Amino acid sequence: MYSGADPLSWAGLSSHRVRLVLSEKDIAFESVAVEDGVHNAELLQVNPSGSCPTLVDRDLALYDTRVIIDYLDERYPHPPFMPIDPVSRARTRLALYRIEADWYSLLPSAPHQALSDEEAKAALVDSLVEANEVFEALPFFFAEEYSILDATLAPLLWRLAAYGIVLPKSASALTDYGKRMFAREGFIASLTDVERDLNR
Repeated sequence: MYSGADPLSWAGLSSHRVRLVLSEKDIAFESVAVEDGVHNAELLQVNPSGSCPTLVDRDLALYDTRVIIDYLDERYPHPPFMPIDPVSRARTRLALYRIEADWYSLLPSAPHQALSDEEAKAALVDSLVEANEVFEALPFFFAEEYSILDATLAPLLWRLAAYGIVLPKSASALTDYGKRMFAREGFIASLTDVERDLNR
């Protein structure tokens, strides 16, 4: 797998999402760090755009975070990251869309960010605080079991401090949720050395 080397870049964040899924599913993989703006000849052979993350599985090369994660969940179904029934799957996909549209889009590294960094950070904090009670209801995000939603949220939450974002006490349930996600073996295994340093 080719990963963005800068953990605070969009490529670095997206790559962490994929590595987290790989780690939580206990799938062996090798990760090659690619610096932003640096052409990697091997990567360009399998992905002409040279974007990260890019997953190579035998003769198959995949790029786009959601495409890769969907493939991994279907190719390695245990543990499942999506519900079995169509209605629950649709609700999970909608929640995933909302996470990306409402929270990921407000990160400083988000593509096509129209707001200033400070405006985006303030909007993100406000939105996360508003959702705090959701994190009180269940052990995982909208579920009793770990899912794709948790694998999407954890890399974002891990980076908040490094982006200069501090959650207030009114987001205590979200903060506790983050600590539980960060303590998981799969999450710890998914971190690069540089990512580990983000929260020290």
